[in-house]
Amino acid sequence: MVDELASAEVLERIWERDPTVWTGHDEAHWLGWLDEPLRMLERAGELTAFAEAARADFDSVVLLGMGGSSLAPEVFRRLFGAESFHVLDTTHPAAIRRLTASLELGRTLFLVASKSGTTLETRCHLDFFWHHSGGKGRRFAAITDPGSELERLARERGFQAVFAGEPTIGGRYSALSVFGLVPAALMGVDLRRLLRRAEETIEACRVAKGNPGLELGRRLGERWREGADKVALEPNPDGFGLWVEQLLAESTGKDGKGLVPAPDEPSRRRDVQVADVDVADPYDVGAEFYRWELATAVAGAIMGVNPFDQPNVQEAKDRTSALLARDGDLDLAPEGSLAGLLDAARDGDYVAIQAFVDPARETELAPIVAQARAAGCVVTHGLGPRYLHSTGQLHKGGPPTGLFLQVVDDAGEELGIPKRKHGFGRLIRAQAAGDYEALTERGRPVARIRLEG
Repeated sequence: MVDELASAEVLERIWERDPTVWTGHDEAHWLGWLDEPLRMLERAGELTAFAEAARADFDSVVLLGMGGSSLAPEVFRRLFGAESFHVLDTTHPAAIRRLTASLELGRTLFLVASKSGTTLETRCHLDFFWHHSGGKGRRFAAITDPGSELERLARERGFQAVFAGEPTIGGRYSALSVFGLVPAALMGVDLRRLLRRAEETIEACRVAKGNPGLELGRRLGERWREGADKVALEPNPDGFGLWVEQLLAESTGKDGKGLVPAPDEPSRRRDVQVADVDVADPYDVGAEFYRWELATAVAGAIMGVNPFDQPNVQEAKDRTSALLARDGDLDLAPEGSLAGLLDAARDGDYVAIQAFVDPARETELAPIVAQARAAGCVVTHGLGPRYLHSTGQLHKGGPPTGLFLQVVDDAGEELGIPKRKHGFGRLIRAQAAGDYEALTERGRPVARIRLEG
């Protein structure tokens, strides 16, 4: 058990930016999130002014981003009911066609978000909408780290705004940076109110007694030591678990260890711990983002992992690129079955359903989830390629307890991407095939089925 004295020491060392509280590598370089909400309070007026002008000029906003650039905005969108704000984090042709048809492109602002500036999906989305909206820079804005390729392109094309990210913050800790707050401002969220609520939590997280982030982190880490490595959320308001999934999975899922986020898991098995989410009012979410960020850093210290790197994420990306470069079609034929995976399940295993399907068909996964749960397994499920930027690190670098079921559908007629040899249909097939190969090479149990219809 981590006693109060040890917890106070961990907290003090985190605030001192001491990397040895984790693994002693580059952790100190990734702690900009500790103070970022206070810096953003000083910029709230700037972001609000931009958003007010944009809402006067445009009827809708589309965020083009993945993972840390899209999940917090998606939570904001759901919590605040922002119907004119859209988050595009799929490469499925049907979804992209459907969104495009719903927009008046001349009255739409495209917000391109990528820390590295090279995220494949986001750059493909940019190429597509730049072409189909007439290539007018005033219809685009970017959020990216200074000096990135996206920043250079945005300047060249005359984007109406380029917001610089903080390089010392990793994507999954960026909810209260420009990556989360520019989208929130465009939804009409009162940033000062949101950040002042977060500021109260920051102050509470500086001291050991009654520290909400420290207490949550201790529980997560201690229960993990006791064997409860699956984390359910209760409640899970408006998709908050989508954001928690990336934070926990990518931060802790490495070195054969990991907390397995299962936000909607109803099971009360011995290997499942239940964590609370305190969002009684939408404006509580800023404080809750911060509480979970600190808690994850604390849990990482208890688990002995670096919560700020993602060493295995690149595997699926590299395989996707290699598959895109090949000639010929990509075969996604069914292999194995869910029943076969479940027959091999051991105590403590979980089933991860990885669905490279049209997001509009997500509800059709319910019978598959129910079948896996009926077999007594904890079940997680995510849409591809979104989960590759969220739980993909855990699947490959975490404990060898996952049973992986890939679900694919017919991507339909190809949807071309300007100036690229591949279209979105080939891209999503390559992403599915690449992740399947990566899991297979690591010896993970994996099967593929097709969602018919």
